[in-house]
Amino acid sequence: MEAGGALINMDQKSAKKTTVKGEKLFQVKQLLKSRMMIGVYIGQYCINAITYFFITWFPVYLVQARGMSILKAGMVASVPAICGFLGGVLGGVISDYLMRRTQNLTFARKAPIVIGMLLSISMVACNYVNTEWMVVGIMAFAFFGKGLGALGWAVMADTAPKEISGLSGGLFNMFGNVSGIITPIAIGYIIGSTGSFNGALIYVGIHALLAVVSYLFIVGKIERIQLRPYVSGGKS
Repeated sequence: MEAGGALINMDQKSAKKTTVKGEKLFQVKQLLKSRMMIGVYIGQYCINAITYFFITWFPVYLVQARGMSILKAGMVASVPAICGFLGGVLGGVISDYLMRRTQNLTFARKAPIVIGMLLSISMVACNYVNTEWMVVGIMAFAFFGKGLGALGWAVMADTAPKEISGLSGGLFNMFGNVSGIITPIAIGYIIGSTGSFNGALIYVGIHALLAVVSYLFIVGKIERIQLRPYVSGGKS
């Protein structure tokens, strides 16, 4: 297992290592120069954009664009959330199943992510339907896809350098949280400028597509990063 990259000794005490000044920055630069990690970070940013749309604007969409009462919108908004929960569990199950069957880590992680994000793009279809149950159904289907593809932390567990697994996860979270800042503001600007949610749904759908592009064409092979050793001056 250890030969394959598993961090089986993370909880065991090791000899105390003194951190040299500038070493952490050198390690962070290596992460940010990794094409694979940049692709993963972009993917997380885009996936979180879908999440924050549902958290911040979906109830407003139901009230303003679909004419639901606040009470009804609150109840209806729980349907996509439930579907997202189910999709999240299923995505993990499918990924582990594919790993057992194929022994191909890259395929096992990417397949649910790509399929899930393609399903999430379906939310754009709400721009072309008027029936409430169809809108709710499409949104539930889209958020199910988002849950299915939310395997970012599984990818992080597979790729994080053993020396800085916490720092690597922190950077991953940072990109996701930046999306949480930008997405609600951007959607609000689009709605304010156009007077419609149509552009907002397209905006979120594009993020799902970008996540697909990122994992298919930027990430490449999913494997654990091996950091270069740090020496004085930041050169190895």
